[in-house]
Amino acid sequence: MRHGLVLAIGILCAAAIVSWPKASAQDRSADTRLTRMDTGDQTRGWEAVGRLDVDGRGFCTGSLIAPDLVLTAAHCLFDRHTGERIDHNKIEFRAGWRNGRAEAYRWVRRAVIDPDYVFDGEVVSARVRNDVALLELQQPIRTTSVVPFQTDHRPRTGDRVGVVSYAYDRADAPSLQEMCVVLGQQEGIMIMSCSVDFGSSGAPIFSFGEDGVRIVSVVSAKAEMRGNKVALGTQLQEPLSRLRAQLAAGDGVFLHASPDVNRIAPGDVKRDIGAKFVRP
Repeated sequence: MRHGLVLAIGILCAAAIVSWPKASAQDRSADTRLTRMDTGDQTRGWEAVGRLDVDGRGFCTGSLIAPDLVLTAAHCLFDRHTGERIDHNKIEFRAGWRNGRAEAYRWVRRAVIDPDYVFDGEVVSARVRNDVALLELQQPIRTTSVVPFQTDHRPRTGDRVGVVSYAYDRADAPSLQEMCVVLGQQEGIMIMSCSVDFGSSGAPIFSFGEDGVRIVSVVSAKAEMRGNKVALGTQLQEPLSRLRAQLAAGDGVFLHASPDVNRIAPGDVKRDIGAKFVRP
């Protein structure tokens, strides 16, 4: 049996419907709630997750996967109104941002997006599948309190995962959802029961195994499935390999011209970027 998945873009004034295989039976009541991490004890071990501030106007969530590399969503790097790439030199990564302070502050030197990513609202599955970006920082973060996360292969449907994210109503400290479920996978996209909102774009999705905590996806959009709110993200390993190859080839210094099309950012509508705006 198949059922519809309605992507919630902004306030649902723009939406698309795609079909997904029915998720295997899961007890969603086992999902844990978001826990705001306001203290040093609560954030210990999660300091490599940070806020990406875009020219002082808006933010996404990003995570350190090497001392000088931050993983996030590609749509965070685009201006929604013009469809143009945002100057990555105006993006600052604030590692472990909590209550007005960060463990480290770094500006971005280079930025690459998946070569197959198109910042367009036309094809939902293609947009989400390739919605990943890799940012190289101007200087590595080498502090004992900020340890980059490793990445891992995609989890299986039914596996438990977690997410650490910022959002419009919790912009000053990260929140942790220790347990949510991979509900299904199709066409390179993961559907998860994790709780996300504006500003959560690019947030890391974690697996918890014998090898420790590892990133297996990044948040691209929020959605509704059979009346339940879900998160959508890319299956990470293949696009991440392409991004690393681009950086190794020296790409990402200059902005490339964007196609001249009407753009819609996943997860946002009335904002300049595909992220939550910080109101003055």
